[in-house]
Parts: sequence; structure tokens; C-alpha cells
Amino acid sequence: MTANSVTAPRVRTGGPRDDGPKIFEHAMGWTLVVVVAMFVTQLGLM
Repeated sequence: MTANSVTAPRVRTGGPRDDGPKIFEHAMGWTLVVVVAMFVTQLGLM
């Protein structure tokens, strides 16, 4: 690893921004977990 690669600006790849609302992402992630768990139990897979 050279000094140039360390100091080079980060390339955006289209992913979520680092300055976004973290609490919203956290809440939506847990909502998805709950919905998947409800779906799995309704199908009798667990």
C-alpha cells in the first residue's frame, strides 16, 4: 500500500451516504427483520 492510495479521495459507488439519518436506517432494518420473521412463522417454516 502506497501513500497515494491512502490519501486518494474515496470513490462513490452508489451506496448509502455516510451522512444519512442513521436512526431511520436502523429502524427500517429492524422493521424488515420483524416482517421476515412474521412471514416465516406464518408459513410454518420455523
